[in-house]
Amino acid sequence: MAGNGAEKESDRGNDYQAAPGMDPDGVIDSNWDEIVTSFDDMGLKEKLLRGIYSYGFEKPSAIQQRAVMPCIRGHDVIAQAQSGTGKTATFSVAILQKIDTSLNECQALILAPTRELAQQIQKVVLSLGDYMDTQCHACIGGTSVRDDQRKLEMGTHIVAGTPGRVYDMIARRALRTNHIKIFVLDEADEMLSRGFKDQIYDVFKQLPTDIQVILLSATMPSEVLEVTKKFMREPIKILVKKERLTLEGIKQFYVMIEKEEWKFDTLCDLYETLTITQAVIFCNTRRKVDWLTQKMQEKDFTVSHMHGDMEQKQRGAIMREFRSGSSRVLITTDLLARGIDVQQVSLVINYDLPTNRENYIHRIGRGGRFGRKGVAINFVTAEDKRNLQDIEKYYNTQIEEMPMDVADLI
Repeated sequence: MAGNGAEKESDRGNDYQAAPGMDPDGVIDSNWDEIVTSFDDMGLKEKLLRGIYSYGFEKPSAIQQRAVMPCIRGHDVIAQAQSGTGKTATFSVAILQKIDTSLNECQALILAPTRELAQQIQKVVLSLGDYMDTQCHACIGGTSVRDDQRKLEMGTHIVAGTPGRVYDMIARRALRTNHIKIFVLDEADEMLSRGFKDQIYDVFKQLPTDIQVILLSATMPSEVLEVTKKFMREPIKILVKKERLTLEGIKQFYVMIEKEEWKFDTLCDLYETLTITQAVIFCNTRRKVDWLTQKMQEKDFTVSHMHGDMEQKQRGAIMREFRSGSSRVLITTDLLARGIDVQQVSLVINYDLPTNRENYIHRIGRGGRFGRKGVAINFVTAEDKRNLQDIEKYYNTQIEEMPMDVADLI
């Protein structure tokens, strides 16, 4: 029942030491000392262990070595690690270990900021729980309310969803909350910056008072830490120090472009380079995505595009095409910058520099997941110069001028 087409977070081999956020020494600032370096030593159910290994995991990543056990033991946990270091599997393993699959009731609720991320989490849970006959439902907007109600009323062990639809299903009494014992907020920084705060509180108020709360985030702005005070009890904190959120393995370049309108010609010059691999091009607005897609298509360049104004079905179809490799260049907004693991992407172009510097790591972190190499190219106009320096300083990184032979680096 778990789709065998589920995205593997694998290709891992022995990349651990090289990969960002994965160095087991000195990265973690935590009030939890126990480190478990093998899945075999976590006391997991046999069928869960089988699911973990058949999914392609060999050894837990730095965040998994530290965060899985406190989650299993029932502590409230705040875990911070860069995208691509295995956060989703951290809470998925803990949830699968703790639920009782013979009880046909929802026992864990995971909230995520985008529909795609909720579906990605569902895939990971179903793959890891493949041998346990786990039921996991993605409860997201853009799908039939009636279908959602029916599935939830029939019962499912785990729900991964977006706040609006989940709250709606609780209000309609389709999602029963009395057996939920674990509540996960994934990408909490993004959730709160998108203004989901009230909806999250509304959902939280409907949950049992003794619920375990697990919060995951790549960055920890003060509003996230504020929220944790409101509904977490003496949480275990596992935080990667900011300057350690590295961009290792990703070569970063900039191209100085005098005028905004010249960016397009620069992109066309790079098109041949783009299609050697798979590339994602980020723009800051939905309108710009539509405009750039149209301009590229007028020049007979094959590109696909995706943003939040699209129907869920359409977004799903575009992601499937891109994942399968039948579409090679995807133009999108920050909607896609988090949690979507497209394995083959090794080139990211920031047509616009992100307005919020935290999103920089989410965008370009697409390319070098789990130690794979990637290239990021930033288009920079005169007014972006300061923004670029700000990003360099914030991430303690060097962004160099793009060389002529950039194609050889991909």
